[in-house]
Amino acid sequence: MPPNPAEEAVLAPPPSVQAALEAPARPASGMSLRGVAWSLALSLAVLGVVGYFTFDPAAFGPFLDHLSPWLLAAALAAVALRVLFGAWRLRYFSGGRLGLRGSVRSQIVWDFFAYITPSTVGGGPFAAVFIARDQRLPLGEATAVVLFSMLVDQICFALTIPVLLACTAFVEVFPPALGTVGHWSLVLFFCGYLAWVLAFAYGTLVRPQHLVRVVAFVFRLRWLRRLRPRAVRAMEDLRARSGVLRAQPPGFYVRGFVLTLLPWLLRYLLVLLVIWSVYPGVDGVPVFLRAAALHLGALAMPTPGGAGGVEGLYVLFLGPPLVPEPLVAPTLLVWRLLSFYAFLAVGAVLVMRHLRRHAGAKRRPRAGATGV
Repeated sequence: MPPNPAEEAVLAPPPSVQAALEAPARPASGMSLRGVAWSLALSLAVLGVVGYFTFDPAAFGPFLDHLSPWLLAAALAAVALRVLFGAWRLRYFSGGRLGLRGSVRSQIVWDFFAYITPSTVGGGPFAAVFIARDQRLPLGEATAVVLFSMLVDQICFALTIPVLLACTAFVEVFPPALGTVGHWSLVLFFCGYLAWVLAFAYGTLVRPQHLVRVVAFVFRLRWLRRLRPRAVRAMEDLRARSGVLRAQPPGFYVRGFVLTLLPWLLRYLLVLLVIWSVYPGVDGVPVFLRAAALHLGALAMPTPGGAGGVEGLYVLFLGPPLVPEPLVAPTLLVWRLLSFYAFLAVGAVLVMRHLRRHAGAKRRPRAGATGV
């Protein structure tokens, strides 16, 4: 259902925010190629190091006797279902304004941009511009869909943290290789992240004026002062949009949360299915829980899509003794092929095709005007 004019006025970002969101789209072609190259280089470099130190062809050979094509097929199905649920979520949050095929394209492109920008930044602003242009929606409406999706993602992460911490009483969620310092550092990071998400959600949905005041206070610091007007305008914009979000019925949030939780559960399940396909004797519960902890830990990685750091976390969380050493590099490679490299390839094709189509649409009216 299309939003009414009053809602569009609330959702539309101010000119400064709109310019900031549109700016990345102009050099998107070069940024995309550089981002893909940088992400691939980091990931493959660390993967090569892992393979050099852990892979033994002679020791790996016997595990191939246990290879299950059905579990590999299930892993592929998990990837496809993750994309479909993510697309369904975007379509749902847009009130049906996004078509199914457009939602699938938007979800893949969002993953693509998330993988070529630092994990601490994410691909949300780029995805909003793509959705607006690809689906011919107002940029404010596309931005609202993306922002709310990001908020529910953060809430989903936040609720995962206490579950993982509670499970440590029964399952070895954190590998012994972390050591005492590493273990408590990760716990403190999780708790800090949980506090930040809860504060952000409260400030966004319940008391947005408090979030505006906090941001205005923080940006009074001398080295942040020049960015204060831009930050305050962005927070005022978020405050305006929160009114639309608060007006939604409870069922809207419940369904949105379920549509957000399912793709993340499929991400964790993918890790388990890949390992299970060659190592049926693995204990699935700690693998699944450690896969969730791995994805949370990747949020702290400053590299594009966590490339390089994620591979290191995989070895730390899912290496010996949980998974035999000869299987670490092969399972890591298959997991990254399905969850990372495939999205880089397909996303790059979609983005380049979109840019060519958008550039062609801009040239055609100029050519027609010249002919007249």
